[in-house]
Amino acid sequence: MTTRLLCRWARLYPRCPQTATASAKLQTSTVHQTEPVCLMSLSWTRPSARHLYQGNELAKMEETAFPYDQTQLVRLVEKASTPEEVLKLWEEQGRSASDAARCLVQLNLRVMEKGGEGILQDPRCESMLETVQSQVTSVWNGSLVGLLRALTMLGLPSDAPLLRSIQNEVLWRIRRLTYRHLAYLVDWVAFQRRRGYENEALTTALLKQLELRWTELCDSRTVSILMGRASLFNPSLMDKLEDKALEMAESFSAEDIRRVAFALASQNRRAVPLLRALSYHLNQKPSSELKTPLLLDIAYVYGKLNFHQTQVLQRIAAELLPRLSELSSLDVTRCAKSLAFLKWLHLPLFEGFAQHYVNNSKNYSTLQVCNLLISFAKLNFQLGKGEEFYQKVHRALQGSFQNLEPFLKTDVVWSLCVLNQASPDYISSVTKYDFHKKLTGGIVDRTESYRLKLLHISSFAQLEPLGITIESPAVLLLAPQGKAEVSTPLQSSLHSALQSLTNSRTQALRTAVKTIYGWTIDGEIVVDSENKPIDLENLKAPHLPGGGGRDALPAGARRIAFVAWEFPNFCLRSKDLLGRFAMQKRHLQLAGFIVVEGWAI
Repeated sequence: MTTRLLCRWARLYPRCPQTATASAKLQTSTVHQTEPVCLMSLSWTRPSARHLYQGNELAKMEETAFPYDQTQLVRLVEKASTPEEVLKLWEEQGRSASDAARCLVQLNLRVMEKGGEGILQDPRCESMLETVQSQVTSVWNGSLVGLLRALTMLGLPSDAPLLRSIQNEVLWRIRRLTYRHLAYLVDWVAFQRRRGYENEALTTALLKQLELRWTELCDSRTVSILMGRASLFNPSLMDKLEDKALEMAESFSAEDIRRVAFALASQNRRAVPLLRALSYHLNQKPSSELKTPLLLDIAYVYGKLNFHQTQVLQRIAAELLPRLSELSSLDVTRCAKSLAFLKWLHLPLFEGFAQHYVNNSKNYSTLQVCNLLISFAKLNFQLGKGEEFYQKVHRALQGSFQNLEPFLKTDVVWSLCVLNQASPDYISSVTKYDFHKKLTGGIVDRTESYRLKLLHISSFAQLEPLGITIESPAVLLLAPQGKAEVSTPLQSSLHSALQSLTNSRTQALRTAVKTIYGWTIDGEIVVDSENKPIDLENLKAPHLPGGGGRDALPAGARRIAFVAWEFPNFCLRSKDLLGRFAMQKRHLQLAGFIVVEGWAI
């Protein structure tokens, strides 16, 4: 602590009015002394920007690319277009370690653009490395941080003595680095961690400095870089970064918005205020900034975080429609899957997806075809003229369907049932008892969910006119024995209304009815020919696991099934049921029920 106070006093001392003259005399008298003394004197009289400036003034100071006068060599190197030009300039004019560092940074950029195998073995490159190694303490801060990334990208081994020396020097200077330098250093540390190399002392000191000095954040680029490396930080620092991002959202470029949104998705941080701000400013960007990969990434982030912003989704659809021919098969399936997670059906866009598959079916892998089908089924997207589309789908699945993983195979067949495209061969492949045993094990909820899907597939075979027989006893034994479901307010009000309708006669009403088809009916009554509820306890009920009573349904009597549709049962901002619930309604009608639907108001 004493040392730090003395250092700070030494820097500020020459600024005091009463000492200004004495300071000038001191500098004049030391000019003719030995060089080390002169350098010490000048460094002491030069004030430190971090200690003397705050807020916006500090931001302006830190945005300066070079805190010193650029040499002729650095100016020429930055204009070089090939690695050879950089090496030649160094050979002709190179002297200091700072010049060598800048040359190496530019050399890395040119190698990335033009390529250059074995560049580190070039004698001129070795000369630069030796110069930096011998004078590493004289390299400027910004060049030192950039040099770490450049040498790593050029292929210098992580355990090379030069890299260790640079890391040690950075560790010594960590408090003097600007916040932007710290952000770039975080980027390099994250890259090294992925490769299995990490300097724990440097990482610890770096994260501590970021935590302590977060108020120095002053530009959107640094915020987006840091949030992109969120996995390294404590939750408390992420909260502060989110606050800073919200404050600077207006100045974000489209690429910054993408990077910040991706960081939130990678951490499953559903920061609604920040997502709303990013959505608003993204929607204001011109089309020239909204590149196709950016639009696909935003759709993915919204789907991952279950964040609905209709205006942005409409903008994404409007921008993608003219570019459909440019999309790859991966782009199409990825976008369709993201929009399916959001429960958002844009008919022209999905019709474009289907046509894209028809035109480019040879470029789609089996997994991509499966994902496309599952997305269509989730949204209950029924093609008006889908004969050609489904012909190509069936042809694509013909050779590889039997080799699909059991859970994926179940999803595909279930999706084809929703879309009314399941054939007897698909259904028979998943309704055999041997196949059921493959769906056991793992997460209990997942297993029960897939057993329920098998019941839906079995119901499709029984109720739809396919003319096939299945091993129904094996399927029925798999009926889920899950936890008792808690009624929603809508279901509770429906039950109360039905009790009032039947005058509270329990014999005339069933609630929360679990059927053999895998569907649950919220309320069931039977009315006679005069539309009056009658007792149903003794009536046959083929939809129940036990079959009900012994008496046949009276002439003119009808079964009525009441279902309560909640908001999550529909596509976003529409009255169209999702695929699962559309199939439920269709199956209940085929089972002989008059379906009465109730919606939340």
